[in-house]
Amino acid sequence: MKTSLGLGERLFASPTERRFVAAVDAGLDQVEEGLLREISFADDLADATTRYLFAAGGKRVRPTLTLLISQLGDGATPGIIASAQATEITHLASLYHDDVMDEAQMRRGVPSAQNVWGNSVAILAGDLLFARASSIVSGLGQEAILLQAETFERLCLGQLHETIGPSESDDPIAHYLDVLADKTGSLISTAARAGIMFSGASRDYLGPVAEFGEKIGIAFQLVDDVIDLSDQADETGKKAGTDLRAGVVTLPVLYLRREAQTDVEAAALLADIDRIVEASREDADGPEGTALDAESADAEFADVVRRLREHDVTRRTRAEAHRWANEALAALDALPSGSVKKALTRFADQVVERTA
Repeated sequence: MKTSLGLGERLFASPTERRFVAAVDAGLDQVEEGLLREISFADDLADATTRYLFAAGGKRVRPTLTLLISQLGDGATPGIIASAQATEITHLASLYHDDVMDEAQMRRGVPSAQNVWGNSVAILAGDLLFARASSIVSGLGQEAILLQAETFERLCLGQLHETIGPSESDDPIAHYLDVLADKTGSLISTAARAGIMFSGASRDYLGPVAEFGEKIGIAFQLVDDVIDLSDQADETGKKAGTDLRAGVVTLPVLYLRREAQTDVEAAALLADIDRIVEASREDADGPEGTALDAESADAEFADVVRRLREHDVTRRTRAEAHRWANEALAALDALPSGSVKKALTRFADQVVERTA
């Protein structure tokens, strides 16, 4: 496979830079080839379920980051390939569990795993993948095992805090950003750190790349909040407002709740969102309505999504993503100038400018 975040010959014109891109692409090919082998189990059902979301695609953001940073050292060493595979499998496992927790209907353009096999099988598929990632990491030494354990702990804490929600004394927006740091930033930070740890690169770069990874991970998720409102389903792979309708917390809605305390227009839009979300929950629990009722409800919801998409809170969410990306780039000041730094800058740009 080729890098998916805009690393191409237009950006890297010199022979040295083209060799850099070729090395990253070759490493990604090794990761991809090994992933299918690593998620093979001695059971047809286990194979079918654990490969389900893998086969549906994915951006391979985390392996790409590991391989980019590994070029500060010896490049795609066996440890780099193994760690990139373990991180991607950990991410894949988390998707199965997230979808059960969020009662998600779709993932990567296909019905979510629990919609196909039910919650129990989806949870167990995620558990199998977590176990396989841990098995891979165990071959990389005690430091890698500790890093995996710390990352898994943060993933669980992030999900727990998201599920419980903020306390009365918490600022909801600060709480949400902390959740993103744990649920998304931690694993991307781990991918970045692995690029140093297993390539022989200078350990002086560990702190900067870890900070870069965590902050660009937060930016990545904030852009996802904006993409959820996109009406370009052919690009995003899901209907506009999927998270909104499911009542999943996103930054545009948190901004809207804050504005609704003093702004009439924001209060009206928030009231419509809350009413539709509540109606969706009641419809899920009760008898199905007529096709006409469903069509009318869908049209009303599409209008609410449009209003939120065009509201200033969505622009502010995109701006907040850019702020985190800029802070991530500032962390790279300690890195030497060259292809890696240039590639990570492009990586950050692509994260915040993406539309799917």
